[in-house]
Amino acid sequence: MKRFIEILYDENRPLNERIFILMAATIFAVMTAMLAFAYLMHEDAVDLATIAGCVAVFSVVVLLGIYYGRINLAATIIAVIVILILLPVTFFTGGGILSGSPIWFIFCTLFINLAVEGKRKPVLIAMCGISAAICYAAAFRYPGLVAAHSMSTAYIESLFSVLIVGILLSFMYGFEIMVLKRAMDQSMEKSRKIEALNQSQNRFFSSMSHEIRTPINTIIGLNEIILREDISKEVAENAQNIQSASKILLSVINDILDMSKIESGKMEIVPVSYDVRSMIDDMINMTWNRAREKGLEFGVDIDPSIPARLFADEIRIRQILINLLNNAIKYTQEGSILLSVHCRRSEPGKAIVTYTVDDTGMGIKKENIPFLFNAYQRLDEEKNKYIEGTGLGLSIVKQLVDLMGGEISVHSVYTKGTTFAVTIEQEIVDETVIGKVAPENMRLSRIGNPYRQHFEAPEARVLIVDDNSANLLVATKLLRQTKVETVTAQSAKECLELTMKSYYHVILMDHMMPEMDGIECLHAIRDQAGGLCREVPVVVVTANAGSENQALYRREGFDDYLVKPLDAADLEHVLYSLLPKELVTVMDEEDEEQYEANQIIYQMRKRVPLLVTTESAADLPAELTERLGIPVIPYTVHTDTGIFTDGQESESTMLLNFIQDTGMTAKSMAPTVADYEDFFAQHLTQAQHIVHISMGKRISKGFTNANEAALSFYNVRVIDSGHLSSGMGLLALAAHEYAGENQANPQQAEELIAQKRDRIHTSFMPGSTLFLYRAGLIPGAAHRCFRALRLHPVLVVRESTLKLGGIMTGSMAHARDTYIRNTFRTTYDIDTRSLFITYAGMKRSDLEEIKDKVLSIVSFDEVYFQKASSAVAVNCGPQTFGFIFARK
Repeated sequence: MKRFIEILYDENRPLNERIFILMAATIFAVMTAMLAFAYLMHEDAVDLATIAGCVAVFSVVVLLGIYYGRINLAATIIAVIVILILLPVTFFTGGGILSGSPIWFIFCTLFINLAVEGKRKPVLIAMCGISAAICYAAAFRYPGLVAAHSMSTAYIESLFSVLIVGILLSFMYGFEIMVLKRAMDQSMEKSRKIEALNQSQNRFFSSMSHEIRTPINTIIGLNEIILREDISKEVAENAQNIQSASKILLSVINDILDMSKIESGKMEIVPVSYDVRSMIDDMINMTWNRAREKGLEFGVDIDPSIPARLFADEIRIRQILINLLNNAIKYTQEGSILLSVHCRRSEPGKAIVTYTVDDTGMGIKKENIPFLFNAYQRLDEEKNKYIEGTGLGLSIVKQLVDLMGGEISVHSVYTKGTTFAVTIEQEIVDETVIGKVAPENMRLSRIGNPYRQHFEAPEARVLIVDDNSANLLVATKLLRQTKVETVTAQSAKECLELTMKSYYHVILMDHMMPEMDGIECLHAIRDQAGGLCREVPVVVVTANAGSENQALYRREGFDDYLVKPLDAADLEHVLYSLLPKELVTVMDEEDEEQYEANQIIYQMRKRVPLLVTTESAADLPAELTERLGIPVIPYTVHTDTGIFTDGQESESTMLLNFIQDTGMTAKSMAPTVADYEDFFAQHLTQAQHIVHISMGKRISKGFTNANEAALSFYNVRVIDSGHLSSGMGLLALAAHEYAGENQANPQQAEELIAQKRDRIHTSFMPGSTLFLYRAGLIPGAAHRCFRALRLHPVLVVRESTLKLGGIMTGSMAHARDTYIRNTFRTTYDIDTRSLFITYAGMKRSDLEEIKDKVLSIVSFDEVYFQKASSAVAVNCGPQTFGFIFARK
């Protein structure tokens, strides 16, 4: 008995073995009761001997199975004995169909489904069905084989069987539900611990970023002051080398922090207009000296036809090039490094820029190239053990290139050298070409062309708040030549005292300060009774450089954002944009035009009246959402090997193939409340109002999380689409079109969705119910029933709920044909302008066949094949397809 209990509550054992032990104990008690019942009912000796023999054999098989650890074999043997001996004997001796025997045939099938695993399961189920068919046929053909019983005995036996089978089923399914609930509780607890660990890790990285960037800010800032002075060429070059070394140190820190963001799916691409020549100049300034110290030649080949200004994420392009150049220098002992930048026009207003880094270093073995971009891994470790580095650079490069929609390739000959080529499409801001570039002039540009003052504002007053005196010194000196009057405060308390006494035109506020941080201080300034700076622009100055932090600062109410170490040009530009124009005198007309142009562009971007957003599960083509300007927040796919961002790090077909090959589990998760808050905060810089189209509220937690996040904003409205996949996508497109044509407000957009929601048809037929069961969309019993009987469910979306729309029988091909006929049975009210066939893990030939069959019934103008997103695909599995269309 002790061994029984140990196995029953051993959570490491397979569920079928634990259920078998429970059923074994229960059936043993039941069979003993049956033996007593047969004796009391004065059954003949054959019945008693049969039942007694089965009890004895049953007990021996169970005990041996437990003793030798062969529980699955024991369950198989018992099933065979029951199918071939016990059920036929009790059927004929107990009164045939008038007794309780038919109920035991059903119970036997359920027992096999729950207690037996492997290929033997379908064989045993078939045997049970054949045994029942033979018994029924024999009883019908030869009635004399069935023992005669009085009606009262038949009723009693039937009632006894119903009660016993009911008790057994209650035990079985009650135990299974208990086990699954306990596993779910453990999984949720593990998820909470992982989330707490992630938050702890994020706090650590944030603190580390602040602690390291603060001294670097001092070094770079004061060094910038030296470069502005009238100094000798030697001192200027030394200062330039200090600047370069500091920036390289900063790039190493950024690698570590960025890898943590990428792994958690938080990395975002933020495109800006940037000066190409200036960026290339910085690349050379940051790496030329390191190459020279190793005795390497540093060459530059810049295409003179490159546009002077492009629109892309300059910070990430810099990061990619710095990593590739640093890598080339590290692994090259002699020879040369060559940076090449070339450009070709892809379409009007766009250019494809190719950045190439060649070196004559040690090269990469051919067999190592597939692992080149793996994080935390260094190839040829024995040969490279004395080379510094984190092992993250190339992994970050690959993932950044992918996030920007670019491509990276590598060509290498071992011991001869390596070539990395990165191609990124970018928008053209200024068609003026950069012309011929001389690398020597670029290298010395900062020395020959020192800091140039852009504006003066002697009557402007700026309050700088930071708990670090070195940071206050750097900011004050960087603003010295603008003649701005600067006042400093070393705590939030001191800042609040100053704002009570004096008025300032701009406040520069450090984020992380003791006692009261920058965010709390900002709110205190805004709510300060009698304060003189309640409406003054406040700029946060912080070491937390991530885009998710930018969203936080925008949401909290900061007017702008500066990253440590402070860049003099960025600092002056932010001040110019926020200071009253009557206080500012621009030193150069060209600068004034550029500043004004940037301000106009910034303001224009902010003034979109209504922005429609949606989720990656809307299954809209990325090209379409980008062209229409519909921001999409991605779901995540959680697997045994990690967490992947839908549409960015996972593709549905590859993911489904991987799941099938490895047998791992996967489930899709809606963005968290914090994810939605960051998403809304980011896009509110582009719009006055946001209308977010979410998945049906009873299908996913997306609607609930988005709705909770929207409470933090007065101008965000979340609308339940009532659908999933392309059904949700159609409503998002309709809302976007209506908003663009009619300058609609959020209320009108919601009314439009309400009108169209019930006219959208969304249904699909999964290839297997296994994925639906794993996703928790159908119960385990339903899954086993569908699989055992070869049934194919059709699921439809109605009133934000996934419902059973029908059950198809027969082969997959026959089920598909039936699904098509049933879906398009009535055609008079179908809007024939477009049909979406959304699919997962299907061949193109099968899709074309489905399309032809649909068009033979309804003549749609356009039929679109849309591959389901990973978030949808992992819930329905391969060989799944569905129809999404509108009704008139």
